[in-house]
Amino acid sequence: MSDDSTSRTTVTDRAIEQIKAKLALGELVPGQRLPTERELAAELGLSRSSMREAIRALTVLGLLEARHGAGVYVTRLEASDLLETFGAVAEVSRGETLLNLVQVRKILEPAAAVTAAARITDEDLAALRAEMRAMERGTTSEEIVEHDMEFHRIINEAAGNPVLAAILAGLNSRTFRARVWRGYQEENVFTRTFTEHEAIYRALSERDPEGARIAAAVHIGAVESWVGSRPAEED
Repeated sequence: MSDDSTSRTTVTDRAIEQIKAKLALGELVPGQRLPTERELAAELGLSRSSMREAIRALTVLGLLEARHGAGVYVTRLEASDLLETFGAVAEVSRGETLLNLVQVRKILEPAAAVTAAARITDEDLAALRAEMRAMERGTTSEEIVEHDMEFHRIINEAAGNPVLAAILAGLNSRTFRARVWRGYQEENVFTRTFTEHEAIYRALSERDPEGARIAAAVHIGAVESWVGSRPAEED
């Protein structure tokens, strides 16, 4: 990389940090239109090209939104929006990285289940029961995946922490889940998985945090074992 390219990258990084600092300090707030590139570059003492690259990078990260013909705006800055790129990583991960992502789920999902056990409503429990029954009636892996993802979404959102729910939504890759369920179908282990869901539901319905933690850990542990058993060429 040339010295000029390295210098430009460094200046762009500085521009990114300065804009992020304005967001953190509340000088730029959700829904606000950014000053023009020229104005912002002059205010921060940077070149317009570096400012343009910084705005582009922050747009990719979900902090800013370019509206055609209207300028650049600060997004809602909500966890579900900001973690979309994280979800994309989970969708395409393979091998060791995929196993590491499942292991993160094994840490976070039982924690969400613990909190959900104290907060979950009767309506949520009824919805969980409906998703379980729909999974058992499913005839394709894709159909089952839809209900499986909804089952876990209800629990994670019942925990009451939108950041935790957004992280877990990113980790719950639809593509990966479809692979797992197809593998379960080939290995004829659907019944075991349905039993794991039943254990999670029962602990939640009994408002048993420790039982919910254990049941969730067992469930994700089974997924971890399945991923770890796959030959590298299957990834």
